[in-house]
Amino acid sequence: MRHFELSLRGYRLTTAEILYHMPDHPAVLQSFIWQDLDLAPKFPTLNKFLRFWETRIEGRLHSVRVAARGLISDAELKMGDGEFTLN
Repeated sequence: MRHFELSLRGYRLTTAEILYHMPDHPAVLQSFIWQDLDLAPKFPTLNKFLRFWETRIEGRLHSVRVAARGLISDAELKMGDGEFTLN
């Protein structure tokens, strides 16, 4: 029920590819994929995670690429072609 309620409030599935420098080998970049429901365009959940990363994880951030899409898009909805009544 949590995901459904959040989607009604405007949250959408958000994926972020996080590139960071390896702590022991700063010239080497490592990729990390993060995914959760978040509010575009400010992405408060992702920003909270990135603040956590910067304060608690040794790997210095290089870049973050974000993609977001609604849980149900227009292409997935179709109008019904009739009327049904239940007795």
